[in-house]
Amino acid sequence: MRAIRTRSQERILNLLKTVKQGISAQDIYVELRSRNQSMGLATVYRSLESLKLEGMVQVRTLGNGEALYNLAQQDKHHLTCLQCGASIPINQCPVHDLEEQLQSKHKFKIFYHTLEFFGLCSQCQLAQAAGE
Repeated sequence: MRAIRTRSQERILNLLKTVKQGISAQDIYVELRSRNQSMGLATVYRSLESLKLEGMVQVRTLGNGEALYNLAQQDKHHLTCLQCGASIPINQCPVHDLEEQLQSKHKFKIFYHTLEFFGLCSQCQLAQAAGE
């Protein structure tokens, strides 16, 4: 059963369909303004929250606390550098079986999961070793 969505939610979903990577709420706000579909920033946040609870949008929080939103299509896995912010996608899912077990055992409907490892990329390790 599909939820009834507000015009704001529909506009955000349509925008997210056109972006390839995660986008911040602030950038969604700016992009909608440039498309003459302006709405208040609070409305953007409220709409994203509703879409998240519906399982339509997934959110990924970076090391700096910034939240990035995208359509909930597939699970995301990353190695993220705390120094430069580089984010390397991991294609294979090491916890897929665990997700199925948890869903079954707890009768919990899982929309998606994220898996993120934080540390230093090779470039930042070299810079650190060089004492920069």
